[in-house]
Amino acid sequence: MSNRRDDLIEKYAADIKAKFGQTPDMGLLKKVTIGLGPSIYNMDSSKVSGTDDTELETVKKNFLIKKLGLSDGPALMEGIKSVIDKYGKSERNKHRAVVYYILAKHFKKESVYN
Repeated sequence: MSNRRDDLIEKYAADIKAKFGQTPDMGLLKKVTIGLGPSIYNMDSSKVSGTDDTELETVKKNFLIKKLGLSDGPALMEGIKSVIDKYGKSERNKHRAVVYYILAKHFKKESVYN
């Protein structure tokens, strides 16, 4: 029996395969998704706008620095922009869980979720 979160995780996994050409680590993806809490069910907060600099700054501060414990520097925004580019500028539905999952992998910070 599947629930809404499992359905979303399946959707995120499909995006990781289709947009990033990666086989998703389902354990990590599930932990990243759970870490986002109820925001994944909100149409607005479950997505990342790749064209909104304020939003990208929030991803950097709240996720990369606070959650992953990275030090601020140009590499952080470069990482975010590379993920947004790979996701596809034309892709309007950039799921926050997918962006965070890919960023955790990009910065080799999967251990934060162990």
